[in-house]
Amino acid sequence: MTRIRITKEFKFEMAHALLGYDGPCRNVHGHSYELKVTAIGVPIEKKDHIKLGMVMDFGDLKGIVRRNIIDVFDHALVLNREMPPTITDHLMKSFDKVILLNYQPTSEMMVIDFAEKIKAELPEGIELLSVLLRETATSYAEWFEADQ
Repeated sequence: MTRIRITKEFKFEMAHALLGYDGPCRNVHGHSYELKVTAIGVPIEKKDHIKLGMVMDFGDLKGIVRRNIIDVFDHALVLNREMPPTITDHLMKSFDKVILLNYQPTSEMMVIDFAEKIKAELPEGIELLSVLLRETATSYAEWFEADQ
């Protein structure tokens, strides 16, 4: 049977700062992120299957993305773990949701991280094709399985 692509879109708010960057993004600032996740698979053909005709229940895909990305990063301040402890310690004492990553929190690096998190939870027979992370109305990063 034909493989079909399904896409689910998400939105979340997040602040970050880029350690060592030579432009204004070295300062704490925020974005209204948009995330698009595309998976591919064969629609279920078993007549007695509760998900008959679906590649994957959109609700199941939503749950994977919510647990691993939206619930974690929404309304968080995200920083590179190499940021000076004098800064991060104070921020972590002052705010509930400060995340220290092992990488620079650019859209490019986050989209790689997000793709890995999503791939790890997809059901058997479903492949992650692409993840798009839009940072602004005119700027986004994309991850494609075909490029790996």
